[in-house]
Amino acid sequence: MFKSLSLKVIIFGFIFTFFSSFGQSFFLGLFNSSIRETLSITHGQFGSIYASATLLSSFLLIWVGKKIDDINIFRFALYVTLLLAFSCFFFSKISSIVFLFIAVFLMRFSGQGLMSHTATTTISRFFTKSRGKALSIGWFGLSTAEFILPVLIVYLLTLTAWQNIWLSISVLILFFLPFISFALIKNLNFDSREDVNDQNFVEKEIKNWTRVEVLKDYRFYIVCLNMLAMPWIATGVFVYQSYITESKEWGEFVIAQSFMAYSVLSVITLLGSGFLIDKFTSRKLLIFMNIPLLISMLVLFYLDISISAFIFLGLIGISNGLANVLGSSTWAEIYGVKYIGSIKALTTALMVFSTAFGTALFGLLIDKGFTIEQIAVISFVYIFLSLIALFAVRNRLNPEYI
Repeated sequence: MFKSLSLKVIIFGFIFTFFSSFGQSFFLGLFNSSIRETLSITHGQFGSIYASATLLSSFLLIWVGKKIDDINIFRFALYVTLLLAFSCFFFSKISSIVFLFIAVFLMRFSGQGLMSHTATTTISRFFTKSRGKALSIGWFGLSTAEFILPVLIVYLLTLTAWQNIWLSISVLILFFLPFISFALIKNLNFDSREDVNDQNFVEKEIKNWTRVEVLKDYRFYIVCLNMLAMPWIATGVFVYQSYITESKEWGEFVIAQSFMAYSVLSVITLLGSGFLIDKFTSRKLLIFMNIPLLISMLVLFYLDISISAFIFLGLIGISNGLANVLGSSTWAEIYGVKYIGSIKALTTALMVFSTAFGTALFGLLIDKGFTIEQIAVISFVYIFLSLIALFAVRNRLNPEYI
């Protein structure tokens, strides 16, 4: 399926999405209690710092992320790697609220933002016929991290201080990622493309949109409304899972087991969606992306029995698997790959922003006395309206052919 340089790009994407996990909410959340205990701060203070630092990282990502269109891929990856290593080192030195803000900002910017941006942009630009499969395998790196790291970190926290773990991660990144990047993508340039041997495959040349042109296209905003539903709603669910558990009386053991359903269905959908995208295109599959998420809100509203926790998170997992791949391939299909780095920098920044928005909105609504069922209704209305808008333009998402 993948040969030579193609395989190297896939492995590069897998490794970079895996290491992006150090800046993801699921990983940083593992150190929540340790950090709060060290700094003697409350849940609310930690949440406010986390959300504001994430917002700042999303704004900076718009400018820095577009540089991937201007410099060699290896050089860009090297800079990102060094920044991630420094960020992890700085995180190990947290000693005040100010340091916590800077550390979270650096991890969200370098980890969640630039590492995933580098991986998906490189894959999206390089692959044509197999773009869907390539992205699904690349994103499997993050899924692997989500499966392995929580158990590993919880175990390590029983053996050593949390600061030592972050210091070790920094050293690992510094002595591994630069060399693996050199071995995998040193020969990759802006014009490198997948070697397609299928005589039946004819790649049509499409218009390459600049970011300024994209921002003037109404379709971009409608697609974004759908793309951002998963990040802000899922983040709200994950951050406030304890509130949901208490409201539904599911019990911590049930919710922990339910995350297995989320992980398994997310991975299955992630891998399967790549083949579907290459066969039917991202544009045709996009309308189905948030339907499982929409149904999950109905489950959250109507059902209280323990089994509903598995159904609820399993449905979110299906949408997550679709969103990870479609969130990268759709833009390349519609707007071309010449300026995909600049466009992806914008969409990645919006995704990071939406996670901060979700955290803040759920927290505000909970503090205002909203029940989880009422929050589910608000989420349902957002998803439903964005789907209606997408359905209205579904036949106008074709690229402009040259």
